[in-house]
Amino acid sequence: MTSTPVPAPSPEDVAAVQQVPQRIVAAWADNDADAFADVFAVDGSLILPNDVYLKSREEVRLFMKQAFAGPYAGTRVYGQPLAAKFLADGVALVITQGGVLQPGEEEVAPERAIRASWLLVKQDEEWLLTAYQNTPVQAG
Repeated sequence: MTSTPVPAPSPEDVAAVQQVPQRIVAAWADNDADAFADVFAVDGSLILPNDVYLKSREEVRLFMKQAFAGPYAGTRVYGQPLAAKFLADGVALVITQGGVLQPGEEEVAPERAIRASWLLVKQDEEWLLTAYQNTPVQAG
């Protein structure tokens, strides 16, 4: 079986893909559930280790509104890219490492460290999250 080579992404697409995690970081810093959800495709999914499985932008929006009013109030999120690759025209995968920073923290505590997979799609000239999942990093 032969595979079709993936076309080289444009410099604009590379830059836009790299900005997606930063858009999430900025929305989180503002506790802005709308800006956070708007990074997702309409049918985008979000999977978190605490049995959270959301299947749409609107579910993400509602979850984050509640989270920013509750357990995530006053927190920030940090993410550092580990890898990025374009899988097909208009499809990219980004892997990050980071986690949630509690008020006053400058580094992610080991018990909150995660690695995340970001599957991105280009829709109407905008890169959006179609699937996000994170996994705790085991200390030790």
